[in-house]
Amino acid sequence: MHARPYQGRRVIVSTVSQHTPAISLSKVLERAPDLVSLYKAAGSSVRAHGLEGARAAVYLVLDRSGSMRPYYRDGTMQHLAEQVLSLSAHLDDDGIVPVVFFSTDVDGSTDLTLGRHRGLINKLHENLGHMGRTNYHWAMDEVIDHYTASGSDAPALVIFQTDGGPTSKFTAERYLCKAARLPLFWQFIGFGDPDDNEFTFLRKLDTLAVPAHRVVDNAGFFHAGRTPQAVADGQLFDHLLQEFPRWLTAARTARVLE
Repeated sequence: MHARPYQGRRVIVSTVSQHTPAISLSKVLERAPDLVSLYKAAGSSVRAHGLEGARAAVYLVLDRSGSMRPYYRDGTMQHLAEQVLSLSAHLDDDGIVPVVFFSTDVDGSTDLTLGRHRGLINKLHENLGHMGRTNYHWAMDEVIDHYTASGSDAPALVIFQTDGGPTSKFTAERYLCKAARLPLFWQFIGFGDPDDNEFTFLRKLDTLAVPAHRVVDNAGFFHAGRTPQAVADGQLFDHLLQEFPRWLTAARTARVLE
């Protein structure tokens, strides 16, 4: 099985504010009954963060550097993908999350679709070959290109998973600052030892000065620990959404979002 290219797909996100999820519980029950519990937990976090009725595209970026092998093997990566897909059902009515796998370069990309998600991440991972080093910027470039090509001007939440800092820190920082003028919010999530110095860089990205380095604060970071599957679903969703509402307000003020 090979990663299916998604670059031709247009991102369509409703801009009409409604006090309902983008995809209803009944549709989730019909298409993905195994995700109902995650969908309900995501909904609680969406409401708690004042995002009920908000609409946004959701992207998922997954690290395939060599040290990530155990997280694919034990199902952690598939579970994260299902959590993100369940969250996206509240924000985007197409039931699709574009996924980018990266290591030294972009290893592959696909669409994670509600109802056709079961076991997909591991199947793709196993067919993507060599697991290399960690270069954020190629994955960031892939997301930026996809978003730009979509023609959308709606906000997007990019959930970017990694287990360490990038090989090229300067380039990753430059891409993040450049992307601050686009309606993309980058929520980084770290897997692994919380005391590892590898995460110092991600904490730096989270606190880059505005406006000295970027027009708006467009990134957040939280660490999920050595065993991310042990993090309660509600807690994970709360972390994923912690800074997104503030970014929406700041991006509108800065005219990044209309």
